[in-house]
Amino acid sequence: MPIVTIVYGLLLLALGIISYVGTGMISVTALIPAFFGLPLVICGFLARDEAKLRHAMHAAAMLGLLGFLGSLRGLLSLPALLSGEALERPDAVKAQAIMAILSLIFVVLCVKSFIDVRRARKNA
Repeated sequence: MPIVTIVYGLLLLALGIISYVGTGMISVTALIPAFFGLPLVICGFLARDEAKLRHAMHAAAMLGLLGFLGSLRGLLSLPALLSGEALERPDAVKAQAIMAILSLIFVVLCVKSFIDVRRARKNA
């Protein structure tokens, strides 16, 4: 999971930077995915050390969950955007929806990994 965490963090970093540049570098809020991505990359690198794995991955899972919950509004607005409805900030909706989907996938992978580890310990 450390590699998955690093990749997920890098994707969020890229999303934040692309959103920021794509919106004319006007609002720092476009960088929010990057603000989540950087600590996730750090957690991923820390998790490569077996002694720090558990804490780093739990921190990463928590960040993923917070990222999902924080960007859920964009995902819920996506159907309106796709149907052609005029929205105030369509670029924000797109970025939030992408972050929500990436975060949900990451959290599901984390939960699956936690369950697999627990089962392996129980069977050992």
